[in-house]
Amino acid sequence: RNILGFTGYYKGKRISVMGSGMGMPSIGIYSYELFSFYGVDEIVRIGSAGSYDANFNVYDTVLVNEAYSESSYAKIAFNMRGHVQKSTKSLNNKLTKIAEKLNIELKPARIHSSDVFYGEDKDLWKRMHDDNGCKAVEMESFALFSNAKVLGKHAACIVTISDSFVSPEETTPEQREQSFTDMMKIALDAAIA
Repeated sequence: RNILGFTGYYKGKRISVMGSGMGMPSIGIYSYELFSFYGVDEIVRIGSAGSYDANFNVYDTVLVNEAYSESSYAKIAFNMRGHVQKSTKSLNNKLTKIAEKLNIELKPARIHSSDVFYGEDKDLWKRMHDDNGCKAVEMESFALFSNAKVLGKHAACIVTISDSFVSPEETTPEQREQSFTDMMKIALDAAIA
């Protein structure tokens, strides 16, 4: 499927990381296979997100505790009802402790996990914020959390705010590549803990 994975060393310990593609269908496949066929018990997704809230600024690091979505992913795959999937509390606690140890502020939040990147409804973000309590938007967590729940595994998501719907703030591709390191440090330290 042409997804890239890399194995190397972090703080002297061997670790592998891989991409998840973009969107719920993609991470849905990869996380399901990792959980089901490769003995993976925990997945921590890292990525970027757009802010829906004035208190979530560019470069903030966010721990996703709930993913709200209009997606049919969980319903079609597992006949699961509802619009909210939760991350694994014990894994979130582990990530929070590591962030504290690293002196990185980690903001917990419900996020909007969307199927749509480009759309004509310019007020969707505001309704997601005001009606559903979503502080930011990304495109994968709902499927990841659904898979983990059904398969009895553990999943979490840490995102860095890359742009904002409530302010003109945004980051360049170079800034995203070189400056979104706090979430990486937290996830890597969790992987070797």
